[in-house]
Amino acid sequence: PIPEVLQGINAFTRGLRSVKPDATVRVIMVNSWFDPGKERDAALALLDQGADIVTHHTDSTATVQAAEERGKWAIAYHSDMLKFGPHAQLGAVTHHWGPYFTREAQAVLDGTWKSDQVWGGFKEGMVALEGFGPAVDDALKADLKAKEDAIANGTLNVFAAPIKTNEGKVVLAEGALDDKGLNAMDYYVEGVVGKLTKN
Repeated sequence: PIPEVLQGINAFTRGLRSVKPDATVRVIMVNSWFDPGKERDAALALLDQGADIVTHHTDSTATVQAAEERGKWAIAYHSDMLKFGPHAQLGAVTHHWGPYFTREAQAVLDGTWKSDQVWGGFKEGMVALEGFGPAVDDALKADLKAKEDAIANGTLNVFAAPIKTNEGKVVLAEGALDDKGLNAMDYYVEGVVGKLTKN
């Protein structure tokens, strides 16, 4: 439960609740970036609890495959996993760091590289939403593209106030979380069911 992971869970929850305000999210931490067995067990446990959609912040295809087997939906993460869930996958949040790594490597070779912190997203082309399955029609794709563009141009901020924890504490009453606030995230937002366990 580090800030990077909590940001993903909380962003997903806030996005979900922006279209379905009473939706809830349940989390199972597998404490690994890649463990197909644990990922599958977690996905199946959530599906057994009645989940309509599963997603993950891990690297294998196990979650998408479990949804495919159960006839449920999934949102893939890191890469397009449509071939592992041709009916299940609604879409995939994919990462495209190749051009960034090439620029950084070239800067090292040129002797101009400097250490910095990178927050790349839609605007920088480091994140994309793609791999849409058959359940996503053209109208929804257009709506998603509009949201993606709004995030990229700064008119939509997923972490704009008000922000409350799932225990009712107001984290932010106005404005939007800055990098410091994002890096200090140690809570679940409204809509996430359960208590955050800390290592």
